[in-house]
Amino acid sequence: MDITTPALLFPAVTLLMLAYTNRFNTLATIIRNLHGKYQADRNANLLAQIANLRYRVYLIRNMQILGVASLLLCVVSMFALFEGWLVGGQWSFAAALILMILSMLLSLRELQVSVGALELLLGELEEGEMKG
Repeated sequence: MDITTPALLFPAVTLLMLAYTNRFNTLATIIRNLHGKYQADRNANLLAQIANLRYRVYLIRNMQILGVASLLLCVVSMFALFEGWLVGGQWSFAAALILMILSMLLSLRELQVSVGALELLLGELEEGEMKG
């Protein structure tokens, strides 16, 4: 293994972090909008959506932490390999890969939870149609 192997992970981590940041920014906007709606109309459905969004923000924060830690370990791995510490470079790269896998698993979980928020909205629409 040489120094270019951990460097291959840089573009992937960068793109993932960009995607995670976009998700976070989108959720922040949605939360701000729901907060205003909830202040005007204390609807239980809005409260359930807010709880769902709180969990998603928690997941995204952890996805980002794991992604940054993965990137940091890639840099450590490159430094170790640059210094000729092959075993240390390999172990830190392996740890970086594991952290990236965990980050992506949390991303999958966040996608599953995001469907829950949409189901709440659809349920409210269907309930309104049945009454109307």
